Amino acid sequence: MKVELQHLTKIFPNRNKKIHSDVVAVSDFTYTIPDGQLVGLLGPSGCGKSTSLYMICGLQKPTSGKIFFGDDDVTELPPENRGVGLVFQNYALYPHMTVKQNILFPLQNLKGSDKLTKEDMLKRTYDVAKLVQIDDLMDRKPSELSGGQQQRVAIARALVKMPRVLLLDEPLSNLDARLRLQTREEIRRIQRETKITTVFVTHDQEEAMSISDTIVVMKKGVVQQIGAPQDVYDNPANLFVAKFLGTPPINVFNGKVEGGKLYIGDDAVLNTNIENDCEVMVGIRPEGFVLDPNGPMQCKLNGIEVMGRDVSVVSVNDACVAPTIRSIIDADNKPSAGDETVRFSLKMHKVFVFDKATEERIHYEVK
Repeated sequence: MKVELQHLTKIFPNRNKKIHSDVVAVSDFTYTIPDGQLVGLLGPSGCGKSTSLYMICGLQKPTSGKIFFGDDDVTELPPENRGVGLVFQNYALYPHMTVKQNILFPLQNLKGSDKLTKEDMLKRTYDVAKLVQIDDLMDRKPSELSGGQQQRVAIARALVKMPRVLLLDEPLSNLDARLRLQTREEIRRIQRETKITTVFVTHDQEEAMSISDTIVVMKKGVVQQIGAPQDVYDNPANLFVAKFLGTPPINVFNGKVEGGKLYIGDDAVLNTNIENDCEVMVGIRPEGFVLDPNGPMQCKLNGIEVMGRDVSVVSVNDACVAPTIRSIIDADNKPSAGDETVRFSLKMHKVFVFDKATEERIHYEVK
């Protein structure tokens, strides 16, 4: 099911009586989610991603804009008539019911032409339980399940209605690291098998990038960039997107362009085709550094962290916005721990230049 958002905006009244302006939670969000795709809404707390999800499912009404499921305008349609499955962050399972009863419950509430026979309801319940691999837990209560198992029950309960759209609101945030990894792989597998159009809300960029076909990066209610995860990582539209994606995070420096040369501190690190002299912010991905005794960028060595295949070289440069720089280097070429300084050359496609005032990306070529 294709989901089309047209100029979606949500404004809340400000509860702070000293501030008379309203709060714009989502501003002019326009995007078409292709049929059968998994789209991640990504951003920090308060960016409007959950509000967008709740408008899609009907729990919140847009201040302006339209929502279409296929060719159907569902903007004014109540949640129960939209054909959506919603999975909450806290699972929201009925504690007094067994797993089977929790999954079965939405089917028991179907009315009219949608009502199913008891046999059909049980068959669908067991089919979806098998899909999420909890068919051997049907007689347990939620309190007898692990966090990952409870999350699977919540997903099964959302899927059993055969929704047109599946909506997941931070479904992994209550799980530990190992379970989070396993469950996100399961969500991706289930989505691929069912081919249900899915919207996945998260603040965790690693989660969004690992399972999404497309990510939508948001900040303060405004969409910053939309694209395939790797494309957004490789070509951030602005400094916010560059900083938000990546682990370890991108290294950011105060820089300048003079006479076609890009400077970080006093080091001219690249010759560029940027014509106008200006102050800039320079972002360099950790994997963008190449250890080079003749490299143009010099830093003070702070330490070396062994990661196995790679090492993380921790260094200091006065132009860096953060206290330290992290560079991911091949373990076979690591510097000596006794060195006082290290020199780097840079991979051009891992170096991004941003306007210092607007923080928008400045595209360049190396001369």
